[in-house]
Amino acid sequence: MTRHQRIRRNATRAIFIAIIILQDFVPFFGNIPLGPLSITTLHVTVIIAAITLGPGEGAIIGGVWGLLTWVRAFVAPSSPLAPLVFVNPLVSVVPRIMIGLVAGWLFQLVSRSAHSQRAAAIVAAIGGTITNTGLVLGAVALFYRTPAVAHAYGVNVDHLLPALETIMATNGVAELTLAVIVVPLVALPVLEVRRRMR
Repeated sequence: MTRHQRIRRNATRAIFIAIIILQDFVPFFGNIPLGPLSITTLHVTVIIAAITLGPGEGAIIGGVWGLLTWVRAFVAPSSPLAPLVFVNPLVSVVPRIMIGLVAGWLFQLVSRSAHSQRAAAIVAAIGGTITNTGLVLGAVALFYRTPAVAHAYGVNVDHLLPALETIMATNGVAELTLAVIVVPLVALPVLEVRRRMR
C-alpha cells in the first residue's frame, strides 16, 4: 500500500468514525428509543464500512461503536436497559466488533463466488444485522436473567426468554429491513468511487 493509499484509507476510516459518533450522540439519528427498547441504525454504518474498507476496518468501526455504547451505559444511557446490560463489554463491545468481521467476510466470500456485488452487499447486510441482534440478545439471555432486567422488559424472569425472542422478531426485523435496503444503495457507489480513485 502506497503512502497516498494509506492516507486515503485513514481519512475514510476517520469519516466513518465521525459518522458513528454523530449517530450515537444525536437523538433519533442512531438510536430510536421505544420504551425499554432502542432500535439502532448504527449497524448499517458498520456494515457499509466493512464492505468498502474490509473486515478489519469494519471491526475497528464496530469497536468504536461498542466502546461508545459501553461508556454511555455509565454516563448517558440510550435506554433503561443500557445501565443494566451494556456495562458488560461482552454485550456492548464484542457484538459490534463481530458485525464488521462477519459483514466484511461475507461480502468478500459472496462477491467472489456469486460475482454479484449487489447480492454480496445484501448477504453482508443480513449477516451483520443478525450477528448484532443475535449476539446482544444472546448475551443478555446468558448473563442477565435477573429480575431487574426482566422488569425493564416489563416481564418476570420466567418470561424473559420469550420477551427476547419477541424483540428479535420485531426490532430485529426492522433493523434487518433497514440494512438490506440502505447498505447496497450506499456501499456499492462508495466502492465504485474508491475503485476509480485507485
